[in-house]
Amino acid sequence: MGINTERDIEANLQIGPTDAGMVRLFIEADGAEIPMDFSPEEAEEIAEEILAAAKGARALAK
Repeated sequence: MGINTERDIEANLQIGPTDAGMVRLFIEADGAEIPMDFSPEEAEEIAEEILAAAKGARALAK
């Protein structure tokens, strides 16, 4: 399986700061809960990657 493999799974994503000064991505799907904590700097890098992927997806859609 890879990034282009489609799946029929519903998931919830929550993003927010923790009381420990981290940024948490919290994913819940099919009864599994996955908390992923990142430093603010790591979170900014991830945000840049998401923006770059959105730009690439827009270019492919044209």
